[in-house]
Amino acid sequence: MKQLIECVPNFSEGRNPEIINQVADVIRQAEGVTLLDVDPGATTNRTVVTFVGTPDAVVDAAFALIAKCQELIDMRYHHGDHPRFGATDVCPFVPVANITMEETAEYAHKLAEKVGKELNIPVYCYENAAFEEKRRNLANCRQGEYEALKERISTKEWKPDFGPSKFTESVAKSGATAIGARDFLIAVNYNLNTTSTRRANAIAFDVREKGRPRREGNPITGKKMLDEKGNPIMIPGTLKGTKAIGWYIAEYGIAQVSMNITNTNVTPLHVAFDEVTAKAAKRGVRVTGAEIVGLIPKKTLIDAGNYYLAKQHRSLGIDEKEKVKIAIKSMGLDDLKPFNAEEKVIEYLLEKEDTTPKLVDMTCTGFANETASESPAPGGGSISAYMGALGAALGTMVANLSSHKPGWDDKWEFFSQWAEKGQALKENLLALVDEDTNAFNVIMNAFGMPKGTDEEKAARKQAIQDATKYATEVPMKTIETAFQVFDICEAMIKKGNPASVSDAGVGVLCARAAVHGAYLNVKINASSLVDKEYANMMIEKAHQYVINADKKERSLMKKTEAVIG
Repeated sequence: MKQLIECVPNFSEGRNPEIINQVADVIRQAEGVTLLDVDPGATTNRTVVTFVGTPDAVVDAAFALIAKCQELIDMRYHHGDHPRFGATDVCPFVPVANITMEETAEYAHKLAEKVGKELNIPVYCYENAAFEEKRRNLANCRQGEYEALKERISTKEWKPDFGPSKFTESVAKSGATAIGARDFLIAVNYNLNTTSTRRANAIAFDVREKGRPRREGNPITGKKMLDEKGNPIMIPGTLKGTKAIGWYIAEYGIAQVSMNITNTNVTPLHVAFDEVTAKAAKRGVRVTGAEIVGLIPKKTLIDAGNYYLAKQHRSLGIDEKEKVKIAIKSMGLDDLKPFNAEEKVIEYLLEKEDTTPKLVDMTCTGFANETASESPAPGGGSISAYMGALGAALGTMVANLSSHKPGWDDKWEFFSQWAEKGQALKENLLALVDEDTNAFNVIMNAFGMPKGTDEEKAARKQAIQDATKYATEVPMKTIETAFQVFDICEAMIKKGNPASVSDAGVGVLCARAAVHGAYLNVKINASSLVDKEYANMMIEKAHQYVINADKKERSLMKKTEAVIG
């Protein structure tokens, strides 16, 4: 399976569109990577670029970007509100798919060494790519920012991991770069109804993990208390895995708490939002919304949607796009400017890059017309999976209606749990719609293989058998998944809103049809298998599901009729 790494370089230019576009074009033109986002900030004078690709391609693209920034940006004239010490200030790698953090860190080291040797830029490796503990923290590496770089790189303690340790003319122009490997980081700014940087900083210190220094007497002006080693004694903040500062954004005319959430497993975005809101309220300040910098994983918004739906005692078994909408509105992600999930969520951007047509993306009319055409696919297997999906959708609908029925507020969680199960079954069955057609296409491709030599004939024969086995297993998945739809419909027939019992009954009929239809596909595909023992086992297994589906259908339809009565 393909390995994927995300790269999120931050470079020190957020005001000049020409420079920003030239840097972004380096990634647009790079092979093996996909540019996902370019997010400039005028006040911070900084742009965040996000791209994803295979590891070696990401290393090459990141190197080209750093070289272009070295060419176009002169740090001697740079000013902005965000901490920085280089033209390409930071360049973190994030493991996305089929790659470990350790492997990701190795690629970060590969890039760091290349940048140091070939571009003569001082490089510090941080987070999971750090060679020593104190360099894990980016703030330690960047302490004093660009202005302190001249003195720091020549010291033994802060000599760069790669590249020059002398402040040459070239280094004066480029500054230093921090290259690392880290978990996914969410950069978020909380919008405040104040212009006070001091108030924003106070809120940031309340919540950030590091907290604030403990002082003697006056908590603001008092002398900092030190430990036996002479280090400030800190009062920890309330949110683990977060870093935060307060600043004023002239672009919007408001102060913000700017936060990096470095561990979303410990502190999810919605938890951070509510905590910042609570701490702000104690200081007489209101959070009006939040601004996501760069991209965000879909899970972050889904978790937030679930959290706010649960607080409202609403069913969590709704479509993911609705959950995303709830999350956006609950946290005011569209407070300052429109928040387009299609452009801000990593998974949605990657889906847009996948141009493979899908049956489930067709309109109902288009799907019916495609099925009716002279093409042999989609056929009965895909239709069976789709009927199962409709059955799951009907059961889920009844669960959602029941969870919101007046007078049933104490039952919302029961119905929500069933609706969530129904949504999962629906999504699995929709995926099987296309998987069944793909399985048929694999068989056709196998039949199209060359057969001129004995070796080619043997390879073709084996490929046909492998493809046929796959085409037998897919409708079996449909049978097993569709059969679970009976459970949802049964629960809704017995305990759901009686006014919707007929919908649950139709869901039962859809589930039975899905099982029967997929059984026919198992049977016809298995009959072409050379391994008759395996073929007979699959047919018998599928037939048993058919027998049980018929029993379920008769029983549940009687119950449905009784409720309708």
